[in-house]
Amino acid sequence: MADSTTPPATSASSAARPVYVIGGGPGGLAAAYALRAQGVRAVVLEKSDRVGASWRRHYDRLHLHTTRRLSGLPGLPMPRRFGRWVSRDNVVRYLEKYAEHHELEIVTGVEVSRVDRAPDGTGWLLHATGGRELTGAAVVVATGFNHTPRVPRWPGRDTFTGELVHADEYRNPEPYAGRDVLVVGVGNTGAEIAVDLVEGGASRVRLAVRTVPHIVRRSTAGWAAQYTGVLVRRLPVGLVDRLAGPMAKLSVPDLSAQGLPRPDTGLYSRVKEGAIPVQDVGLLDAVRSGRVEIVAAVESFEDGKVVLADGDRIGPDAVIAATGYSRALEDLIGHLDVLDARGRPRVHGARTPSDAPGLYFTGFTNPISGMFRELAIDAEKIAKAIARTGSAARR
Repeated sequence: MADSTTPPATSASSAARPVYVIGGGPGGLAAAYALRAQGVRAVVLEKSDRVGASWRRHYDRLHLHTTRRLSGLPGLPMPRRFGRWVSRDNVVRYLEKYAEHHELEIVTGVEVSRVDRAPDGTGWLLHATGGRELTGAAVVVATGFNHTPRVPRWPGRDTFTGELVHADEYRNPEPYAGRDVLVVGVGNTGAEIAVDLVEGGASRVRLAVRTVPHIVRRSTAGWAAQYTGVLVRRLPVGLVDRLAGPMAKLSVPDLSAQGLPRPDTGLYSRVKEGAIPVQDVGLLDAVRSGRVEIVAAVESFEDGKVVLADGDRIGPDAVIAATGYSRALEDLIGHLDVLDARGRPRVHGARTPSDAPGLYFTGFTNPISGMFRELAIDAEKIAKAIARTGSAARR
């Protein structure tokens, strides 16, 4: 693995230009290897000092919700010793080994701030750290789905005297032992942090819910939820919604009495809107037993209290906002008119915008079939598409 802080020089000839991959996470590394396998030179630009930076920041107990066998990237399966549900630390180890094993060309400590069309009309010009200008035949943007923590601008938020942090800052329950904690947001992150807090000794844990999520068992009788996600990925949305309803009633208890009723919208309809089902890693039992209390959504902060949507006012010691992330692509490529109203790329995978040929995106969807699996598939599709153009430097 080439690992330095000085990007390689590029030739003025478009045929000698490499493909630049922005981001050294799983999507970027997979794309770089797939390009290398096609004989195309790829250079990964990573703003931190190591690959897998976002994974290193995740909370301690995190495990992939997808199986090890369906989470390996192209060219290197995950080791069996990692177990079925791979831990955060082992994901990091795998990404490090992946880069080393494939001898990927990675440049660390370089952040790309803007991507423009190259002055000669072919390829792309990248503006990077230290005034660098790098010209590539194509660009793969792989900066990640969970890029920049997002905390709502709740009225009165700045006057709250308790602790308020984004889930990105949460590592483990130790600092919250014996404390009253409110977790805001019931996606997979919020649900798992709430369970972690209960098991770690928090005196009281409440979970603020605005939209009731679909909850699925991570595995039932050995059948992983991911397998079902793969099978239904291409089926009509309405059909999957109709099939999912009865299955949920069989496998997931009705927690209406505890404040967590069944959703009134279809599971796959919600997925298409960007809301992945919550995979149960203990939340159902914690809610049913009362160890995690469901409360209404947060509306504001006032006089040191948290004001909820139903009018209740509560006074937790700490608030952990599991309120998601933004892609933060506007400064990088917003001027190219390739983003939708939510700031996500209009196309992804092997598709490239018609008015921005040679610009590719990976990792900006949240698929029901598993992020790592789709990153692996997209990487190979992107590499083949770029190789067909013949515009990039060959290895």
